[in-house]
Amino acid sequence: MTQQELARQAPPTMRARIESLRQYRQRLEQGGGPDRIARQHQAGKLTARERIHLLIEPETFQELFLFARHRCTAFGMADKEIPAEGVITGCGSVDGRQVFVAAQDFTVAGGSVGEMHADKICQTMDLAFKCGSPFITINDSGGARIQEGIDALSGYGRIFYRNVLLSGVVPQIAIIAGPCAGGAAYSPALMDFIIMVRGSEMFITGPEVLKQVTGEHVTGDELGGPEAQVRSGVAHFIAENDVEAIAICKRLLSFLPANNLEDPPDRGDGELRLFNDPVLDTIIPADPREPYDVIPIIKRIVDDGDFLEVQRGFADNAVIGFARIDGSTVGIVANQPMVMAGVLDIDASDKIARFVRFCNAFNIPLITFIDVPGFLPGVAQERGGIIRHGAKMLFAYSAATTPKISIILRKAYGGAYLAMCGKDLGADRVAAWPGAEIAVMGPEGAVNIIYRDQIKQADDPAAARAEFVRQYRAEFASPYVGAGRNLIDSIIAPSETRRYLSLALASLRTKREFRPQKKHGLVPL
Repeated sequence: MTQQELARQAPPTMRARIESLRQYRQRLEQGGGPDRIARQHQAGKLTARERIHLLIEPETFQELFLFARHRCTAFGMADKEIPAEGVITGCGSVDGRQVFVAAQDFTVAGGSVGEMHADKICQTMDLAFKCGSPFITINDSGGARIQEGIDALSGYGRIFYRNVLLSGVVPQIAIIAGPCAGGAAYSPALMDFIIMVRGSEMFITGPEVLKQVTGEHVTGDELGGPEAQVRSGVAHFIAENDVEAIAICKRLLSFLPANNLEDPPDRGDGELRLFNDPVLDTIIPADPREPYDVIPIIKRIVDDGDFLEVQRGFADNAVIGFARIDGSTVGIVANQPMVMAGVLDIDASDKIARFVRFCNAFNIPLITFIDVPGFLPGVAQERGGIIRHGAKMLFAYSAATTPKISIILRKAYGGAYLAMCGKDLGADRVAAWPGAEIAVMGPEGAVNIIYRDQIKQADDPAAARAEFVRQYRAEFASPYVGAGRNLIDSIIAPSETRRYLSLALASLRTKREFRPQKKHGLVPL
């Protein structure tokens, strides 16, 4: 029975009306029907409703706009019913906290976006905005509904507009669980985090069009698959399947506040867990040129070794992610000496700057672990705009008013030291490990410039150079020099780092910082 037939019918009793409603609602909830659902499962994918049931706690999902219906009459659409308009929208609880969700239903018209499909998403986003609750989309769509023409395009535009309105107000998370092509890709790109399921695709121009226009031959996975989009910096996480994608989404939500007016979730009991970890005293190699992995250091410091790394696979010379200290969420930024010696390049600058701005928007304290030899030199970097991209880091850290704590692990050279949130960029606490080196450039490079003539004239140039390096390191690069000028607050043993951070974060809970009134700053985009 169609919606029009139901409307024309006049059941004689309320019981009959309720039964008609039940049957009609049940049919709408079946989406594209058993055959299309079976094909969805054969493709290794869950349906939109199954995904929502995995995400939302049982009995808490309240569906909205189930009875939405398109008003397109062209191309034989007048009598064509599209159940739920191909998208399931509503709200419910995740770990006891409200979220709003929109899940596209590929079994219904390929999940295509038309006027009413978009309106359902827009109204759900409006409610997320009003209620101060995270908004989650699960994308699985063939794109715009061609029959609806400009109405479909307008729908996308209204969604994009709301993505921007919600930005910095409530967290926005996109799960890409199927195709997401063309203009549809821009809504997830405007959101805070993108989780891609293996087998999903996300691109602006598909392989066939590229082949026709440019002659380039690429597969869809090479162009817009999860690995490709992680390498490009578009996607933040890769999931093996729908179940893992939902699990990542839930874990991510556990670190985030519901909105920008709340503090991050606190799982602590009010007690500070102050402890020393002697292992950290031996974790940095004696040779300053020897690489090491920074992630084990992070895991030894944060609660229970629980660190959710974000954007692994993109700019791996920088590490970002979420953790907890004494039960409270913190954002972690670190150089990764295992990759390119932890140097900052264009991609690392973008990666860090965006993460810093997210943490600041949602009141998440930032902890920065520094071991950086500088910005990456090279013609490609200069032509690619390393100055502009590096400036994004300077802007992001300087603009951030959330608590900022920096720990200098080893090297902190040149402008890269400042970009990693030195004292002069507003760090509230800066501590250094005893072997840290803070200077305009590394001792070896500095000695080659300053003592060039003396080294050439020495009887043993190599020995003279080594001695000058030792002197420079002791007299100019030592953390005690910075501490003597109050640019470093404390010099601590590595084993004391957790204790230092716990106490510093506790003291900064009441931090207030006021800035000049303005519409917004001008990020060097």
